Amino acid sequence: MPPTPHAPDAEGSEAAEGAGPGRHLALLVPLGVVLVAGGLFGLVYTGLATLTSMLVFGWLLLVGGAVGLVQALESRGTGAFWPAAVVAALNIAAGFVVIRHPGESAEAFTMFAALLFLTGGVFRLVGSAVVRGPRFGWSLLQGAFGIVLGLLVLFDWPRSSLYVLGTFFSLALLFDGLGLIAAGAGGAGGRGAPGSVPAAGSAPAAGSGREAAPEGVRHNGTRPSEPDQKWPDR
Repeated sequence: MPPTPHAPDAEGSEAAEGAGPGRHLALLVPLGVVLVAGGLFGLVYTGLATLTSMLVFGWLLLVGGAVGLVQALESRGTGAFWPAAVVAALNIAAGFVVIRHPGESAEAFTMFAALLFLTGGVFRLVGSAVVRGPRFGWSLLQGAFGIVLGLLVLFDWPRSSLYVLGTFFSLALLFDGLGLIAAGAGGAGGRGAPGSVPAAGSAPAAGSGREAAPEGVRHNGTRPSEPDQKWPDR
């Protein structure tokens, strides 16, 4: 009698499949550690962080403008050529200016950020006072905080350009790094262990017991004969 072929190791394959996403998520932890270290370094050396953020922003503008220019050249003969070409040229020009003059660019962006904080705080303060919604207190506090922050940056300008953008850039790196660490640690620790209990409603494993027979079929594999059926009396 030929040997019965064994069923594939389902548990081993499921464990291997489950280990793949967890292993990839675990790779986010080193990247998060690097971002956290960069954020802490930037919070200590805010001037260097401001200069770095300006250079990074300038190169992003330059590369984005070059890519946009290539896409505009590919769309020659269409109505989208000139708008795309103008936007790409402006991005390239702005990128050159930011890279050549990072200090002056930081001063301009700091002034813009201060005005943004100030106007946003005023609108939020006035809107919360007029509407008086369920979160009136929080909206009032946010508006007042925006006004105070904008005034502090404006009163210390242009010296504030040495640390405002660098502080924001470093805080963004810090919180992004913490988020990556949390995602990587949660994905690596949340992998299902092999041999775990199957979820409710899953199909029974092969050989685990007698399966439900189809309607009209007995468990021995035969159908009921005609004499077994009872007919109503006339």
